[in-house]
Amino acid sequence: MTSSVTNARKWGTLVISCLAMLLLALDLTVLHQAMPKLVEDMGPSATQLLWILDIYGFALAGLLITMGNLGDRIGRKRLLLIGTAAFGAASAITAYAPTPELLIAARALLGVAGATVMPSTLSIIRNVFTEPKERTAAVGIWSSISALGFAVGPVVGGLLLDHFWWGSVFLINVPITIALLIGGWLLLPESRNPRSRPIDLISVPLSFVGVIGLVYAMKLAAHDGIGDRAVWISAAIGVVALVVFVRRQTRLAEPLIDVRLFQHRAFTGSIAANVIILFSMLAMSVAFAQYFQLIRGWSPLVAGLAGIPGGAAAAIGGGLAGVLVSAIGRAKVVTLGLLLTAAALFLYSLFGLDTPYLLMLPAMMISGVGMGFTFAVTNDTILASVPRERAGAASAISETATEVGGSLGIAVLGSVIGGLYTARLAMPDGLPAGVAEAARESLGGAVQAATTLPGPLADALLGAAQRTYIDAMHVSAVTGATLLTILSFVILYALRGVPKEIPEVILDDEGRVVEEPVQVP
Repeated sequence: MTSSVTNARKWGTLVISCLAMLLLALDLTVLHQAMPKLVEDMGPSATQLLWILDIYGFALAGLLITMGNLGDRIGRKRLLLIGTAAFGAASAITAYAPTPELLIAARALLGVAGATVMPSTLSIIRNVFTEPKERTAAVGIWSSISALGFAVGPVVGGLLLDHFWWGSVFLINVPITIALLIGGWLLLPESRNPRSRPIDLISVPLSFVGVIGLVYAMKLAAHDGIGDRAVWISAAIGVVALVVFVRRQTRLAEPLIDVRLFQHRAFTGSIAANVIILFSMLAMSVAFAQYFQLIRGWSPLVAGLAGIPGGAAAAIGGGLAGVLVSAIGRAKVVTLGLLLTAAALFLYSLFGLDTPYLLMLPAMMISGVGMGFTFAVTNDTILASVPRERAGAASAISETATEVGGSLGIAVLGSVIGGLYTARLAMPDGLPAGVAEAARESLGGAVQAATTLPGPLADALLGAAQRTYIDAMHVSAVTGATLLTILSFVILYALRGVPKEIPEVILDDEGRVVEEPVQVP
């Protein structure tokens, strides 16, 4: 009977953790759909609009490391419940925010709350599922639900926006957080590091400034180009803060980040794989959202529905990853995932102005399966490489790496698309100067500018802009695919010899590692 109850609680814990991650995944994907209605109703300035879009990611990325460590110290269940309550309250404030300033503040609070929830879910799973095969399966399911959430988010947002005001996409979070609070209170076991020391208060601002400096520089570079002096100032501040942070960690008895973890190929290789795949895919995800809506002319809801097969494939890939690990090992599964994603990117480079949707499906599903394989195995390897007592810190490192990888991808590959579009766009004769300038700025600018022109001239401008944008997408896709292909073999080397089942990392009474499952030769 005890075993049955224990197993029931374990899988109930997984359900709660997956629901919490689903909440975050939904929230990450709905804001861009709500922006047109939000701008129409609230009328924020261009600067305010940028902060509304970016402040959530800044707060999330900057605080993940701190919050992951805080959960290890005060209890992961406690931190998850506090963060969930804050997330629900911030969602309600966001939904009814009357001014851009209050909306920015509410989005910042959402980011802070998200930073408490994200690493808590994985670290709770790590502490509940201690048997290696079960842990690998649980992390695979968690990765699957996360991927599915990113795909379902645009559909949920599109349905709500078709019937309600822009704030409805945030208000939907409130009943989910209530269910999470009740289920989490009843089912989640508490866990913490019994040997933890207080958080080093100097390390907290250093980690925040370091991560935010780099992420802000990347976002600024994606928007204004790398020639902007603010990009280099922000990047320099971030690098200096991170260098000082890392040096300090090596001298602390209990650091926010145990830099010795990066001596292990399994840990470092898994982090690198997450960064690489997010770098290659996130910019393409943003590009295809524009492709579906501005080139194919689909509504946000139809565009969201079009992405469902890719998300479902990622969920399937995450669920199957554990079985594949048992058959061919971790290194080969991650490499296979990266190569599948690279193959999908090469297929993306064949899409044209009127490629039938059915011909797009194979590329989308191959990409989804590849990402599912990769994230399920890398996240499990990262968690298995550290003691359960430090699971929150390890989860935070993983999530921070994916945030940085995604931001870097948008900055670099997004800039490739934007730069090539601007440089190669051949304007039709007879355009007014202001219209030409707006059209050269972005595809969206060209679509908007075309509405002010007579029919033949509008068609000529739209055709030129759409063809140029697709050509730029092709270059970015091939670039990402080439990088993934090359680096997949680097990851194969980095993860070679990592056992299929990574045993528990054991600590002695003083908190020192007795047995490490993954050694550097």
